[in-house]
Amino acid sequence: MVQRINCTSGRILRLERNAASPRTVANGEPEGGSRKIGNLKLIWRFASAYPGRIAAAATALLVAASATLAIPNGFRLIIDKGFASSGGNIARWFEYLLMIVVVLAIATASRFYLVALLGERVVADVRAAVQTNLLRLAPAFFEENRPSEIASRVTADTTVIEQVVGTTMSVALRNLVIGTGGIIYLFTLAPKLTGMLLLGLPVIVLPITFIGKRLQKLSRASQDRIADVGAMINEVLGAMKIVQAFGQQDREAERFKGAVESAFGTARRRITIRAAMTAIVILLLFGSIVLVMWQGALDVQAGRMSGGAIAAFVLTGGLVAGAFGALTEVYGDLLRGSGAAGRLGELLNETPGIAAPAVPLALPEPPQGRVDFDHVTFRYPTRPEVSALHDFSLAIAPGETVAVVGPSGAGKTTLFQLIQRFYDPQEGHVSVDGVALPLTDPAWTRARIAMVPQETVIFAASARDNLRYGRWEADDAALWAAAEAANAAEFLRKLPEGLDTYMGEGGARLSGGQRQRMAIARAILRDAPILLLDEATSALDAESERLVQDALERLMADRTTIVIAHRLATVRASDRIIVMEDGRIVEEGTHDALSRSSGLYARLARLQFEGLAA
Repeated sequence: MVQRINCTSGRILRLERNAASPRTVANGEPEGGSRKIGNLKLIWRFASAYPGRIAAAATALLVAASATLAIPNGFRLIIDKGFASSGGNIARWFEYLLMIVVVLAIATASRFYLVALLGERVVADVRAAVQTNLLRLAPAFFEENRPSEIASRVTADTTVIEQVVGTTMSVALRNLVIGTGGIIYLFTLAPKLTGMLLLGLPVIVLPITFIGKRLQKLSRASQDRIADVGAMINEVLGAMKIVQAFGQQDREAERFKGAVESAFGTARRRITIRAAMTAIVILLLFGSIVLVMWQGALDVQAGRMSGGAIAAFVLTGGLVAGAFGALTEVYGDLLRGSGAAGRLGELLNETPGIAAPAVPLALPEPPQGRVDFDHVTFRYPTRPEVSALHDFSLAIAPGETVAVVGPSGAGKTTLFQLIQRFYDPQEGHVSVDGVALPLTDPAWTRARIAMVPQETVIFAASARDNLRYGRWEADDAALWAAAEAANAAEFLRKLPEGLDTYMGEGGARLSGGQRQRMAIARAILRDAPILLLDEATSALDAESERLVQDALERLMADRTTIVIAHRLATVRASDRIIVMEDGRIVEEGTHDALSRSSGLYARLARLQFEGLAA
């Protein structure tokens, strides 16, 4: 006997709203860790998997930065040794400067290629890792988090990371090397002037720190608004027929315009602050350089510096100023990258609410097809105040056909969700072949189940791949046999490229009945001991329904079948009919026995069959 298990897997999963994730305040700005530049550790974690590429890119960067810093020294030599010495070979020093330029060009091109390639590689790895983790998560996660927003993170946020790795980090490191190396070189040229120049750095750093905090918040808020725009696009385009059928194009256009304007307003505030920070920093930086250059000119006039030295100092000072000025702009991009990394990190760090135990219990072989509900109470995470099932018990024997009927909201579909272990009940347990589902691997349980949902899912792929979803290794002969059994072969043969025909987004090239017959063929191909049918013939015309019903009857032979049906005519031949209401079984029996009673089933039967007769 299986021990009774109490499962509490109803934790609320919300991105940026659970205890482990940063919260979002009323103005759309994140609180906590997502604002920290430390989120860039995520990028480093993926990039560090390619140490060879990092080393090659770093070498090219150092060579390019060194060549850049060598140019002022080349001008110093031209002025001091080429022009100053009578009869000197000035061509020699121009050749030296030209050699530096050639090295700079090659190193810069190499740096760009290596860093850009590394950025693309990191983005590909991040996207694959996020998708892999998403596929492990339970459906409850996607009820609490919009798939369209998740898609925006996987696309838009990874694009930001690509820019950070492929451009921003490279520019930041290059300018950091040039700035640091330039200051060292300036000390060798004129220590006093360099000391004066460095005294102004704290004045520059303070506004960066102060204004940067505000810029950091707006960068994340701007990404959130863009995600809202993307989510709205997906939602409206996916429901275009409904939008046009109800004449809501203008309202949707206004709603989208509002979302776009909100994103634009946030972006405008971010750009304004970034522009102000850039102006302040450049004013302070170049203003201090002008003052230092003024002092340098006085030293040249007094004979304390050579003309070549002051020229080199001016050029190097300009490089240092440009480097630190560029760092202020790069800092904003790094903040955007940090926000994107934080959002993707939330997806990568999310753990599945439904998972196999450390040592899963094996299911008996061969499969039996027995299903048991033992005093199950279940509440959906999104509706914790309402019990979808309340103290529900049901035993389904191997090979038995059980129909489940009842009004909408009675808990019928919840049975299918729990059998496939998309959720765990808060009380009681569900078992397959005598093994409680939390004790075994969900993949093993689902391998014994074939499903025909009410809302048919057709992937944007070929007809062959859609059918093979039932059993991926199936050959064409098995595919056609399943299609014949589901009355789908005729229209599949008429497709332009047969099984290789692209089905379109959501099966747009098929009618509703054709899509449902594809789903039935997929279930036939699965050849599982447990069959779940959720209104499997609801979208078929009378002739197709008869043919498919015949196919289903052959498929149901020697299998445990659970049928959810609103049309009672399709469940008359069931071994047993379960009538549900408010998450409980209120009646149970055969069609004839229930029809003779005065309960809910008899009332439903009278409404349907008398309506058909009329």
